[in-house]
Amino acid sequence: MKYIITKDNQSISRFSLGCMNLPLGNTKEINDILRLALEFGVNFFDTADLYQYGRNEATVGPLLHDYMKHFDIKIGTKVGNEFDSALREKIRWNPSGDYINRAAIDSKLRLGIPSIDLYQLHGGTIEDNIDETIATFEELKRRGIIKSYGISSIRKNVIDYYKENSNIATLMTDLSILKTQGEEFLDENIVTLARGGLMQGLLSNKHENVLEKKFNKGTYGYTYDELKQMLMMLTDYNHSLESIAFKYLDYMNVVTLNGVSSAKQLEQNIGHYLDAESISNDEIKEIRGNIKTLYYENHRE
Repeated sequence: MKYIITKDNQSISRFSLGCMNLPLGNTKEINDILRLALEFGVNFFDTADLYQYGRNEATVGPLLHDYMKHFDIKIGTKVGNEFDSALREKIRWNPSGDYINRAAIDSKLRLGIPSIDLYQLHGGTIEDNIDETIATFEELKRRGIIKSYGISSIRKNVIDYYKENSNIATLMTDLSILKTQGEEFLDENIVTLARGGLMQGLLSNKHENVLEKKFNKGTYGYTYDELKQMLMMLTDYNHSLESIAFKYLDYMNVVTLNGVSSAKQLEQNIGHYLDAESISNDEIKEIRGNIKTLYYENHRE
């Protein structure tokens, strides 16, 4: 396994696990997923307080705790979406210092860890009191409640502000070989955590069904016909779509956040990730050259 070092000197596995879709009602299956990931070399696990309104943190943290004596484990979670855990509903977007302070303690307790390895703002707008949010993250870091912080966003104006006015170590954003908008945000001083690398299964051996069911009106700046043409182009190469997708992210020097709902799915994706090593940099550059560069049109100013 390869790793990326953040500016806070944290080592994050290049292939990491997104926990949002874990089957919370099946503890054995989650344990199988976590052990398989750990044995492969995964050391970073991404969750959020909003996922299942706290249940995801409360499930993943204690299960990972059982492995911490034998594995290097880092847990990242997110904040900003105030919610009612009893009613299981979101209340509002709240990036205030007071709320983030309270939410950080709540997340730490649910996860059962002494300090949150990576605390990320789960969204954000340019109208937020961003300086207050930044000051709160810095204070949480100083107090040892968190070790590092970042943001999860696709808004250029928000991302630019944090890059220029904070010490964010990471940026989580959408990025895939077809959804190239995220390339604009890449920064050698900030580790990018790429979500959506397989585009909800569009970049998989089930691409025909996924295209018809999920993307029959087009998406991400493509018409349906353009997406179909791009997929036909990608399938002309002697590699699985999953391996091409993973190789692209590896070539872009980002962390691949792979979300799964079963151990079998993770095992298959690990296989594709390993197969991606057979794709040369020159070949992935050629493939990327056949795909248009896209930009987010909103939230630029």
